[in-house]
Amino acid sequence: MNIRFKFIVSLFALIILSACAVKKQSERKDAALSKYDESTFDYLYGEGLRLKFMGNGSEALRYFDQCRRLNPNNDAVYYQIAQILLSAGNFPNGKVYAKRAYNLNNQNIWYATLLAGIYFQENQIDSAIYFYEKVVKLTSDDQTPLLFLANMYSEKGDYENAIRIHQEFQQKYGINEDFTPAYIQNLVLAGFYDLAFEEVQKAIELFPDGVQFYVILAGIYGKTGEGVKATEIYKQLLVENPQNSEILMAVCNFLLDEERYDELFQILTPIILEDEISKEEKIKFFTRILATPDLTKDFIDQSILALMVLESVYENDDIVVLLRPELLDKNNRRPEAIKRLEDIISRRPDNYFAWEKLLLLCFENKDFNKLMIYGEECASRFNRSFLAKILYATGASENGRYDIALEELRKATILAGDDKDALLQVYVMKADVFYRMNNYTEAFQTFEEALKINPNDIIILNNYAYYLAENNMELKKAEEMSRKVIEQEKDNATFLDTYAWVLFKQGKTRKAAKIMEQIISQDSNISAEYYEHYGFILQKMRKCKQAIEYWEFAMKLDNSKSHLKNEIENCRRK
Repeated sequence: MNIRFKFIVSLFALIILSACAVKKQSERKDAALSKYDESTFDYLYGEGLRLKFMGNGSEALRYFDQCRRLNPNNDAVYYQIAQILLSAGNFPNGKVYAKRAYNLNNQNIWYATLLAGIYFQENQIDSAIYFYEKVVKLTSDDQTPLLFLANMYSEKGDYENAIRIHQEFQQKYGINEDFTPAYIQNLVLAGFYDLAFEEVQKAIELFPDGVQFYVILAGIYGKTGEGVKATEIYKQLLVENPQNSEILMAVCNFLLDEERYDELFQILTPIILEDEISKEEKIKFFTRILATPDLTKDFIDQSILALMVLESVYENDDIVVLLRPELLDKNNRRPEAIKRLEDIISRRPDNYFAWEKLLLLCFENKDFNKLMIYGEECASRFNRSFLAKILYATGASENGRYDIALEELRKATILAGDDKDALLQVYVMKADVFYRMNNYTEAFQTFEEALKINPNDIIILNNYAYYLAENNMELKKAEEMSRKVIEQEKDNATFLDTYAWVLFKQGKTRKAAKIMEQIISQDSNISAEYYEHYGFILQKMRKCKQAIEYWEFAMKLDNSKSHLKNEIENCRRK
């Protein structure tokens, strides 16, 4: 049984249903609101709801935004805006509005549920648990939230608390076909195989036809190294229940765990075509395949073919189509992944997740021309996407279009709202753009503004220190900032390189050289920047022959460093 999947489906079913549950009853009355304004508000809110349920989210947002302006203390409005933004894939801003709704009314179960779901999707399990514990406190009669909380504990790896909740249910209701399987699976996950075996045997005695318990029993055998017994159970189950989706998926997971890949691919296509197995379960299984490097490396053609079959079954699904590009990218076939994503957005231009993945791959591939072209269209099409603005600004900056980059960063600042992490990301980029424009005053002022938000942000401190060193400005301040960074990240080559460069600029050449030796001695630290810097340090130490070797290697790594040719010639003359 797929605990995580069943939990997600149930949780988000509650969130969707909550759209109907949260109306205007939660609003905070504002004494300054006139009767006329209240009537206007009621009309706008009603129209917003109507448009939202008709699927016209962008128009609904306009009405809810007017409601927000009329009464900024109405928590239900923020909740409705949050739901629309989340459904459009705008998680950062959806979360901001959901938090505002909750802060205005922290006794509303649906607001807490929504935030729990958001944090769960972001894999911030501790935060998800915090809000679902709130949900449990707000519900007394319904036991379902408590089971959700148990599954969250399990997702976190806190099996002790998950088992505790399930044992309470077991004591209260006895062995049950609905929640007992999850209880036994948590025992297995916690490594309590003997107790799990005892509990599953009891369950089989009470429910001899309970297929899920036999599946769990086979799983226990698999975990305890008794693969033959597990195989026998699975074979028998398949003979008796050839169309049972739970058994089919359990067999697939068993074969994957056992690394029996040939057998897996023999049954994978029929399973993809099986209607009884949900799309979500199939996606989850393929996610496991993608996370198995040996399998995708040795069976990449079979994996691609299987994914193409999955795409044909769910040809209009925006998530399924992303699995193949992910597989290609993981197997160092990024150009093919980009080409596939380009095809996806041409066919389904409203697939935000395909756009996001495409922009990220263009960025990672350093294809800044494509990043700018696609970034412009994505930022325009999804004008509330913070990430789209950031990536478009990156492409524009790399192509020397600083005016566009600054304008997109201005918009990103608005979208960031009060999210400090997002704001700091904008400040880092904005300072970099100003620096590239040789506007050092604005660049350094931007860094200072960022440090007011978080004086300990290591990215801000590192970049600020490096830019100061490059301009031989406030070198003592630069050293203090850089030292503060490496005290937190002692083994980070990028930060160590900055520190060495700051020291070099201060004339502390030998100390800088020792740090650079430490960086370059690590085989994983192959960067043209490091070799260039080390060359200058060696030149200062009158070790021109070695300096030339490092500069030549830097140019091999990055052909844009042609300026080093002059340095090499000068060094040879000495």
